[in-house]
Amino acid sequence: MAGDPVSWLMIEPGWRVESSDGADVGRVEEVTGDSNVDIFDGLAISFSALGKQHYVPAEQVGTITQGVVQLKLDRAACERLPTFDEPAEEEEIEPEKASLVTRAEQRELGSNPKPGAVRPLRRLFEWLGLAGRR
Repeated sequence: MAGDPVSWLMIEPGWRVESSDGADVGRVEEVTGDSNVDIFDGLAISFSALGKQHYVPAEQVGTITQGVVQLKLDRAACERLPTFDEPAEEEEIEPEKASLVTRAEQRELGSNPKPGAVRPLRRLFEWLGLAGRR
């Protein structure tokens, strides 16, 4: 069930998203909420590998099984989902005595890389079914 904290916490980027009528509508891009206080807000999903992200509120998430999230919406309703707007990034200030590696990572990955966010190349590999292959 969507309200069960164990089930929504296990959702990962790249999981398949189905409509209530069983159609494959896209992939999970991001889970929104706060696991520290058990709040599930919803999902950011995309309909194609290079498409925009769309927002699915938590109350529209139905059955969650390993690798698949089924929505309570039919395919037509899924196509009308609003685009997902990233929340404003919080700025994290590194102490002046941060290690050289930490500072280099900050320069390479940005000031505050979002944990669990899917990088574009990884996203493409997941869509092509190549993620995790060696």
